[in-house]
Amino acid sequence: MKRLLPKMLMASLLLGLAACASTATQAPRASAPADTTKKPASAAASAAPMPAEDVTRYRPVFPAPKAAPAGAPVRPAPVPTNQVNAQIEQRLRDQAYTNQNVKYAQGYRILVYLGLERDKVMAIRRSIIGRYPEETDYITFKSPVYRLYIGDYLTKLEAARALAKLRGLAPKLELESTQVLLNKNP
Repeated sequence: MKRLLPKMLMASLLLGLAACASTATQAPRASAPADTTKKPASAAASAAPMPAEDVTRYRPVFPAPKAAPAGAPVRPAPVPTNQVNAQIEQRLRDQAYTNQNVKYAQGYRILVYLGLERDKVMAIRRSIIGRYPEETDYITFKSPVYRLYIGDYLTKLEAARALAKLRGLAPKLELESTQVLLNKNP
């Protein structure tokens, strides 16, 4: 038993050192850069290693399609028929009718003026409508404040383009999210 103990102690010590050596951090190794030069096709084909094992026996083999007899008529592919049945057609008509009656949507308007002076709001309105007659204007008055809004824009991109267009005509311009009129031409 006395002889066996030092051997077991020695074996466990060696085993512990071996385990520590495998988990120790190693210094980073320098690696050679990848070869990215273009080689001719023949050199690339000869340099490519062949697989060590033949895998052709694992590839599926499909039988050749049977040839049609010479006298048999060739049938064309079926042409799709009307895919919309009567019920779907009616629902589409109902939705189109509903969409025609929609007058307002969520969109943007440009707040051009917010102030107390009626003459100033009218002057700004005249200068904008004089330069851009296609734009619609809305003046609201809640005592004592006048507000001048320009345009009915569905997207923020359209409103931002119009805002850039109006940039020198008013002292302060802001985009406001609001309900806008859809059908200007009744």
